[in-house]
Amino acid sequence: MRSIWNGAISFGLVSIPIKLVNATESHSISFRQIHVEDGGRIRYRKVCEVEDREVRGDEIGKAYEGADGAMIPITDDDLASLPLPTAKTIEIVAFVPGDRIDPLQMDTAYYLSANGVPAAKPYTLLREALKRSQKVAIAKFALRGRERLGMLRVVDDVIAMHGLLWPDEIRDTEGVAPDASVTVRDQELDLADALMATLGEVDLADLHDDYREAVEELIAAKASGEEAPHAPAPSGGGKVLDLMAALEKSVREAKESRGEEVAEGTEEEGGEGEVQSLRERRTASKAAPRATSRATSRATPKAEAGKKSTSTAKKAATKKAPAARKSTGTAKKTASKTSTAKTTTSKTTTTKASTAKKTPAKKTAARKRSA
Repeated sequence: MRSIWNGAISFGLVSIPIKLVNATESHSISFRQIHVEDGGRIRYRKVCEVEDREVRGDEIGKAYEGADGAMIPITDDDLASLPLPTAKTIEIVAFVPGDRIDPLQMDTAYYLSANGVPAAKPYTLLREALKRSQKVAIAKFALRGRERLGMLRVVDDVIAMHGLLWPDEIRDTEGVAPDASVTVRDQELDLADALMATLGEVDLADLHDDYREAVEELIAAKASGEEAPHAPAPSGGGKVLDLMAALEKSVREAKESRGEEVAEGTEEEGGEGEVQSLRERRTASKAAPRATSRATSRATPKAEAGKKSTSTAKKAATKKAPAARKSTGTAKKTASKTSTAKTTTSKTTTTKASTAKKTPAKKTAARKRSA
């Protein structure tokens, strides 16, 4: 890898000569601008406004434009002679825990390579110190005409440096969050947790740029005169979905994609792939109370009639209860009399049939009692 900057790491009184190389590379496909009518290349030419002619690269320098439009030339030598300790040095100013760095501040990443054999020992010392402390180093350095902030950490056996934005370069979040007050229900959070658990984790090394591959296929097809691939037709209707239904459907599809069984009864009404819109569900929820109130009002007269008949039956039962109690008491008294007159074997029907037999029966009973 070609180095883009040579300097040293200043670690207290320790100086480590290093070379700076880019840690990342872009694989995006670049396009050229052409004239649509004839396919001619569109080029940008650097023209001097004073002489009105195109100039070469070695004739181009840099300057600062003042408030009045005047150009103040600045040379590379002027920048190299700035009274800054970071002009050719990555100056470590502190060691902090890695979680103190907001990812919003992270910018371009670089690898720091030891420049020469003498740099191997102090380079390894700094690397192992960062590993054992589990901290990152905050440093200042100058690159491409300005001083920058950096974070040094260990990647495998290499010290990497992330360019950091200055704190005042991070915009405030005011006005970005939703203005409306929204309440999230526990059921929605539970479904979101279930969806997160179903999707699980992923090895970042397995991810790739699908868009770049599709563009490469398109270019190959056009170059060979074949038909260019087309995107599949969208499956959805594009309407606003109910959040709960969308979450449930997402969890179900995620489980199906992983080959997991989906419990029966989780399908939404209307068939698979159909989700009620918010407007439809709200309309249904408003109509349900109306239908319930109508059904209740219609059923009220019958219910009141049923209540009246029930109360009447209770009153009738209450009136009959004393009579039943009286008859029960009479029966008890009769039974006691019958048990006392053990010798009386004739029944009431027999006494009705023959009045002549009544007198002897009474006399016999009287004799037994007197005895």
